[in-house]
Amino acid sequence: MLRCRNSGACSRLFRILISLTVGVLQKRSRPKAPYLPELIMQTAFHLAYHVRDLDVARGFYGDLLGCEEGRSTDTWVDYDFFGHQLSLHLGEPFATTNTGKVGDHMVPMPHLGVVMAMPDWETLADRLSAKEVDFVLKPSIRFAGEPGEQATMFFRDPFGNPIEVKGFRDLSKVYAK
Repeated sequence: MLRCRNSGACSRLFRILISLTVGVLQKRSRPKAPYLPELIMQTAFHLAYHVRDLDVARGFYGDLLGCEEGRSTDTWVDYDFFGHQLSLHLGEPFATTNTGKVGDHMVPMPHLGVVMAMPDWETLADRLSAKEVDFVLKPSIRFAGEPGEQATMFFRDPFGNPIEVKGFRDLSKVYAK
């Protein structure tokens, strides 16, 4: 067990250990965690859920969305889902309902989502629109003129799993109040 008699030294040591073990650190504009002054950890999330057919999933996530395939077996496949790890396993997808009230819309819950810079969002929205994706919520701007103004779109994968993609002109405004 590590014991520190000098709290300032412990604090500095803790910050050094964090910086050595975390891949990417960047400044942030929202309130800071007391143990990470001036820094935020950028870590990838991992989400695993069911799909009924891995070949169909490959067409959707790989070909349509442009996600890079990672490891796979005959029962699952991993994707780099815009910087995050998405694991698709054979099975029955979870049930969803349109019970999430956001603005004037009822959105599918639960759902997977990703936040993008606006140019990336626009490129993806154009690609999905050109491929005539059946949107739950067509590409649009939500909270126009308010803090947190964002572009959004909702659609489902071929198995009914809902996905939301948000776009921000300024990613530092994701948590704006």
